[in-house]
Amino acid sequence: MSLLYLTFLFPLLGWLLLAFSLGRFGERRSAIIGVGSVGLCALTTLWVGIDFLGTLPAGAVYHQTLWQWMSVGSFQPTFRLALDGLSLTMLGVVTGVGFFIHLFASWYMRGEEGYSRFFAYTNLFIASMVFLVLADDLLFVYLGWEGVGLCSYLLIGFYYQDRKNGAAALKAFVVTRVGDVFLAIGLFVLYRELGTLNIHELLVRAPVMLAGGSPALSLACLMLLGGAVGKSAQLPLQTWLADAMAGPTPVSALIHAATMVTAGVYLIARTHGLFLLAPEILQLVALVGAITLVLAGFAALVQTDIKRILAYSTMSQIGYMFLALGVGAWQGAIFHLMTHAFFK
Repeated sequence: MSLLYLTFLFPLLGWLLLAFSLGRFGERRSAIIGVGSVGLCALTTLWVGIDFLGTLPAGAVYHQTLWQWMSVGSFQPTFRLALDGLSLTMLGVVTGVGFFIHLFASWYMRGEEGYSRFFAYTNLFIASMVFLVLADDLLFVYLGWEGVGLCSYLLIGFYYQDRKNGAAALKAFVVTRVGDVFLAIGLFVLYRELGTLNIHELLVRAPVMLAGGSPALSLACLMLLGGAVGKSAQLPLQTWLADAMAGPTPVSALIHAATMVTAGVYLIARTHGLFLLAPEILQLVALVGAITLVLAGFAALVQTDIKRILAYSTMSQIGYMFLALGVGAWQGAIFHLMTHAFFK
């Protein structure tokens, strides 16, 4: 389990090599670096997962502290990785599905201009998502969250010569930024009320300090929901996902299956202890999911482009996950996330 940090390091190194090569690598070398880094990441995840399941008891959490980012009075954010059942499941989805998508992309993108640039972007995409999943502090989750958003913008607009693709990328970037503002407000409220952004400490302090319920906690959970709605393309911030199909097909697979839209589901599942203290917001999570799954399903019926049909089907399936989260079926939501990632 001490190798956990490599799951983030491998795709990050792949991105650095490809980005600073400035396109000098040929297709073969770019594919070896791009696909190989994610493959090593997936193998490391498998190794760490076997070690975790065979060593630690059920419900245990493995922590790995890497460095302290800064120290400003009592504010001392430390980059620490946390591995438990939830993060291991997500890590397996991100790296496993991500590897097969990269493998397919090495053939699909052959002969395209910007072959090396494509793998630089996708490696950074995977690194950002792994960073988001393993971070033990909401501040670092937010950094990974923004990294995923940036990569989606770069990849949706990969064929930037076409103005429509650039417009689709900009639309996705702007709409998801609306959700990101909500998420940032939620983090500010949580830090003001509980004095920390460490996820474990938040879940321990909240039931004690806010045992009788709190309007501030409800506001924080509402803002977290706003962030999740934007990233997971739920109503009313769902408009970007259908246009996001403008990118190459492997990009659509990454966004719909391994990264991006699953981040909102993961955020709510990771902070579900806070949502349990704000049941009215939990009901709103279920309501948002229920409305989205119905409307997106009907919208898919009238589409003529197969990629837009897939986009609306993803919205609908993510709506099922939100509905499951809202009624407290945490394990069911994550199980559906995992199965959806593989069949999508």
